[in-house]
Amino acid sequence: MRIASELYTADGKLIGRYYKENRSPVEFNKISQGTIDALVATEDIRFFSHSGVDIRSLFSSLASTVSGDKRGASTITQQLAKNLYRTRNIKQQGLIKHVPILRTVIYKFKEWLTALKIEGKYTKQQILTMYLNTVPFGSNTYGIKTASKLYFNKEPEKLQVEQSALLIGMLKATTTYNPENHPDKAFERRNVVLSQMEKYKYISPQEFNTLSQRPLNIRKGQITEEERGDSYLRSAVERYLTKWSEDNGYDLYESGLKIYTTIDSKLQGYAEEAVNEQMKSLQRRFKNVWGNEDPWRTSDGKVIENFPEIASQRLPIYALLKKQYNGNQDSIDAYFNKPKKMKVFSWDGDKEVEFSTMDSIKYYASILNTGMMTLDPFNGHIKVWVGGIDFKHFKYDHVNQAKRQAGSTFKPFAYLAALESGMSPCDKFIDKPVRIKYQEDDSTKYWEPKNSDYSFSGREMSMRWAMGKSVNSITAQITEKVGWDNVVKYAHECGIESHLKSVPSVSLGSNDVSVFEMVKAYGTFLNKGVRTDPILVERITDHEGKIIEQFKAEQKRTLTEEIAWLMLYMFRGGMDEPGGTSQSLWEWDLWKKGNQIGGKTGTSSDFVDGWYMGITKDLVTGIWVGCDEQSVHFRSSGTGEGAHTALPIFGKFMEKVYHDASSGYTYGPFPGPGVEITRDYNCPSPRFVIDTTKVDSVDTDSLSVPDTLHINDTNLDNPPVLVPADRGAAILPKSNQNIAEDSRSERKRKRQEKREEKKQNKDQNN
Repeated sequence: MRIASELYTADGKLIGRYYKENRSPVEFNKISQGTIDALVATEDIRFFSHSGVDIRSLFSSLASTVSGDKRGASTITQQLAKNLYRTRNIKQQGLIKHVPILRTVIYKFKEWLTALKIEGKYTKQQILTMYLNTVPFGSNTYGIKTASKLYFNKEPEKLQVEQSALLIGMLKATTTYNPENHPDKAFERRNVVLSQMEKYKYISPQEFNTLSQRPLNIRKGQITEEERGDSYLRSAVERYLTKWSEDNGYDLYESGLKIYTTIDSKLQGYAEEAVNEQMKSLQRRFKNVWGNEDPWRTSDGKVIENFPEIASQRLPIYALLKKQYNGNQDSIDAYFNKPKKMKVFSWDGDKEVEFSTMDSIKYYASILNTGMMTLDPFNGHIKVWVGGIDFKHFKYDHVNQAKRQAGSTFKPFAYLAALESGMSPCDKFIDKPVRIKYQEDDSTKYWEPKNSDYSFSGREMSMRWAMGKSVNSITAQITEKVGWDNVVKYAHECGIESHLKSVPSVSLGSNDVSVFEMVKAYGTFLNKGVRTDPILVERITDHEGKIIEQFKAEQKRTLTEEIAWLMLYMFRGGMDEPGGTSQSLWEWDLWKKGNQIGGKTGTSSDFVDGWYMGITKDLVTGIWVGCDEQSVHFRSSGTGEGAHTALPIFGKFMEKVYHDASSGYTYGPFPGPGVEITRDYNCPSPRFVIDTTKVDSVDTDSLSVPDTLHINDTNLDNPPVLVPADRGAAILPKSNQNIAEDSRSERKRKRQEKREEKKQNKDQNN
């Protein structure tokens, strides 16, 4: 029997199905008596007395056929044999299929033999159950349970007699008697079944008169799409299990498996909410940035004039049109420019428009998309998988199918290589211009990286400060010192599987990687240096619940526990260090009970890709935001950096998780080191007063803040009071501490007002 496989979250919620024949088996006691009576009365009245082949009915059928009245003689058991083993499938008939009469005799003989064997092995109840679970009801619907849901939106045991009669009547010809397409014929056929039930005393004449007058009352249940649950997650699981299915002889679409993923339904829901909220807002921002201008640009900002034409040539239909029109470009262009009605994606729901193919290309090229994954690196369970903004319109999965430049989220691997070489978070470098010599393609080249604001402060900075502030010049110096081959080496050790070109710029994220790889690699730091291969499926059972396979993540130690702890300490610098690029997270309610978060923003050249990698004491989350067309992007750091595109998704997501006490995830600090830390790491960075009327560090990523900070010269006699930066205390000249306290109080007040406003809006909506 081709049984649909079912997909569940870790907490047992059904989220999708795989099927070629949309079927859900049902037990005999879940089938109404009216359905059994209607089936027997119509298809095989001597079912309970024959042994699989009804000889009396067979001779009666032959006599009728000779007289010109063709009548079937197949018993329910013979029909079951045909349905189960597809005896009339031409592919299974060999050369006999070319001999008409002999072909019929052969498959009939097969059905008789099989029917006799079935009767010898199973009870009559079991045969009826199998039959009603296999028969087709049209619209890719198989089995009485699925048909009951499709046509009457109810369970099969709750079918009324006339509803059972309608479904059984459809078995004669599911297209001809489809109640939706041919209600008059379906009505007539239903009453034929009811008359058979009256004839054989299953219902009384009075019941027949009453039931035969009732309208069809079709109440369709939405099962075709809804119960299949098309989603990025469903497709990801299918890809994940491809090899397992081949190796173990299972077919997701026929084997009736129950697949339990590692996905947490609550976290998945909160992630999808956060993505929808942020991406809808970002799309408005993107539209406001470009207005009526074309956003497809070269690196120097020039419009790519023939962008739609180039994009159209990548469409599968282009090659067909080229062949059809013998390469005539005018004919091809005419096809692509012809308007037609279509539905397109919008954040307000599908929008019906009259677009040409060229219009559609332009429209979709400007749609921002995203990929998000959350991992528990301690056991390898993937808790969240958001492959994009809308699976119906965008099938491409941005978690593990798409690969994009990682930008500054790749920098930590340079700092990891530095720690592995013997350096410490307190080792200092100067933010200054760098010129690095290297060999490529048998020639000498030079790399001169710039900071994000194209200036250098000349300030001496610790490695922790430089990583927290995401300073390109210092990252480049570290890369030169440890060797870019080692940056590549440790990135691979942590879990990056993509090919990485070993060049000086590797540490600034010049290579393409996936969200999946980045989350896996960052998980190594949280899991005390043990790399964990993420798993998406925890266990698989058959349709009766018997366990077939259990999955466990493979783990391997790749870093020492000391190095891993130091890296977590470095990641916290994004919040703790002056100008840390994660400090926009202060906007969300994430900072209770000593909660600590480590993270790294990332932005590729021209603001094409925005990233955020967030680490809490329990989870690692990776988020990418951008357009699928890499020539389409934001035009400034203030709108297009990862701190402004991807980071807010993380902030909104974690706030929702923390606010739900039942989620199982709580505020709290990272655990202390489980081993002795032999490196110097407690080296507080000086802080300086910034003119907050020009920039608010809470709302703006530091990458867009000038690196040269101005110190009040009148206070040079009163030097900064240094305290450990990770305590969150201000490190300022004493005379300026009150100013900073007032600034923090004001920001705190504003955040509280925002939260109260959100709550009021939510209450009003409810």
